[in-house]
Amino acid sequence: MPFMGKLVRTSLVTFALSALCVVGASAASIGVGTVTADALRMRAEASTEAKILATAVKDDRVVILEEAAEGWYKVDYQTVEGYMSAEYLEVETQSDAPIGYGLVRTDGATLNVRSGPGTEYDQVISLYNGAVVTITGIDKGWYKIETAKGYVGYVSSDYMVTCKDSAGSRGDGQGLQSGSSLGQQVVDYAAQFLGRPYVWGGNGPNSFDCSGFTKYVYGHFGYTLNRTASAQLSNGVSVSFDELQPGDLVFFDNGRVSTPVSHVGIYVGGGQFIHASTNSYCVQYDNLYSSYYSRVFVYGRRIF
Repeated sequence: MPFMGKLVRTSLVTFALSALCVVGASAASIGVGTVTADALRMRAEASTEAKILATAVKDDRVVILEEAAEGWYKVDYQTVEGYMSAEYLEVETQSDAPIGYGLVRTDGATLNVRSGPGTEYDQVISLYNGAVVTITGIDKGWYKIETAKGYVGYVSSDYMVTCKDSAGSRGDGQGLQSGSSLGQQVVDYAAQFLGRPYVWGGNGPNSFDCSGFTKYVYGHFGYTLNRTASAQLSNGVSVSFDELQPGDLVFFDNGRVSTPVSHVGIYVGGGQFIHASTNSYCVQYDNLYSSYYSRVFVYGRRIF
């Protein structure tokens, strides 16, 4: 049942992103073009006889995807792909330019955000497939981006497409409302560790204790949690039982310890949570509404 629930949730998130985020350019980008004419038509083919798709005005920015026929560029303009005359475009391969939103497309893998435009630069953070960020520039085929939490870096344009809006988000660049897209990414990432053994003091990825598991999962997304369950109570902000969303931390107190809480897990939605269980001694799903866990639940915390 938990596995089927995860499939349903993943399908719903995929549908929501498709419906809310109008996707544009699907190829690597080589630069930014600034329109120099008072009006420049974008056509369906590299010909003045081709159908007109849109009209850009002077100083509008377009993403240059590739050189097409002589005197033409294939471009992305406001998420629509077409062709514009090269005569009326001033092209820069490196520029700070407000291009819009970008949607990560990685076939399920994570996308590394680098400190500079190349794989030789340090990793700043990882983005999951479906994450939405703000594109603030381009540098020789790399997009300069900014995430909701203020992380700034570069990603290869091979793995990002332009997006008309932020997928109905609260402006945090993460996807769905109230951070649920990032929360879904967290729980989907956590699911790959199902069945890994519980070991006291385990920090992952081959074994975990409860707080080691939550710390490891959130660390993947650039969030540093405290090490113990009780210490993690100071991470994030408080949410009530009824306000829980995917990705929130859930805390329990079995009454047998002197610390404020005895256990922590990650809420996945639908009344389920994932944790390094001290009952089965492995990472598994459990029902938050069960007689036991609903009785010992004490706190919820939202990290992002």
